[in-house]
Amino acid sequence: MSDLNKFTIGLIINPISGMGGSVGLKGTDGRDILLEAIEMGAKPSAFRRTRELLFELKSMKANLKFIICPGIMGESLFSEKEFDFEYTCIKHPLFNKVEHILDTTANHTKIAAKVIKNFDDLNLLLFVGGDGTARDIFNVVGKTIPCLGIPAGVKIYSSVFTLNPKVASKLIFQFLLDEIPLKESVVLDINENEYRNGKLITSLYGYLLTPFSPKYLQLSKMGSPESDLDNQERIAKRIIESLKDGIYYLLGPGTTTKVIADKLNQPKTILGVDLCLNKKIIATDLNEKDILKYIEKSHVKIIVSPIGKQGFIFGRGNLQFTPQIIKKVSSKNITIISSKFKLQNIPNQILRLDTRDSELDKNLRGLYKVYVDYDEIQICEVK
Repeated sequence: MSDLNKFTIGLIINPISGMGGSVGLKGTDGRDILLEAIEMGAKPSAFRRTRELLFELKSMKANLKFIICPGIMGESLFSEKEFDFEYTCIKHPLFNKVEHILDTTANHTKIAAKVIKNFDDLNLLLFVGGDGTARDIFNVVGKTIPCLGIPAGVKIYSSVFTLNPKVASKLIFQFLLDEIPLKESVVLDINENEYRNGKLITSLYGYLLTPFSPKYLQLSKMGSPESDLDNQERIAKRIIESLKDGIYYLLGPGTTTKVIADKLNQPKTILGVDLCLNKKIIATDLNEKDILKYIEKSHVKIIVSPIGKQGFIFGRGNLQFTPQIIKKVSSKNITIISSKFKLQNIPNQILRLDTRDSELDKNLRGLYKVYVDYDEIQICEVK
């Protein structure tokens, strides 16, 4: 390091990341999908996620200097009075106009990464986005510099991301102070068109060098094996027997929840949120607005299963469950189901939250029942 008292951090914000989540579009890859998300009322969230991170980094402000992107990809946030970090803004003809989310493309991320990686005193490159952003970063930098993802996307299956923006600050501090090593972390991405058609096709694109601490870094997603089916069917039988007439049940994404619908001989979108009433699926692939219509005057419960290996019950692949919805349903009406194999492969069987509302995450933490078989429940910590 050229200056032991000052660390240089590159920062790239993907401003459209996560916009497809609440409106049920399962991503925002492609301009047409972005326009559709905006038309459906999607709002940018990456700036809010970046703010959370910067607030946590303020205590180390005197020791940090940033290399950022122009306009909505960084500079408009750093120009706010509450963030008086030292920073340098990169220059490139492509960034002459980046004042609106529609002004940015994946090429902006790639050019920014190319420029930033060539700074001699760079210690770490941060990027705020999802798996698509991680893939763009990897395509440019490979394993040449340390990188770290701040989760803001819809599908965040790669292990290059922290659990959330707040804990990212702890990981960054420890790395800059040489307290933790670098590790090759997986960059995964999915085919969004197939994803919207109910098929989860995940591909490995490569590895980024990331600061490594299992306490703060998420694992890559692991799918459920076919051998889980018998266990899932027994769980489904238990859940079906508990369903009460007149109560709406929101079934989250995943193969474990889909088995409930299968045993009822009802259709279920494997990657969407569907609504069950009186043991019949009455609406499929709901977005936030759809869900809110049902829960305004009705008794509603949520049934979810954690993401394999990562352990997230909210915040990864099911952003249709927005903070507003979760608050209205309340924690007492959340049912968690998981096969034994899936739960055993989640570190310490600790389940995770990243609802995009840190106060809600705090209020939801605690011990929860997890249905792991027909006649077996395990108590797990959710944090």
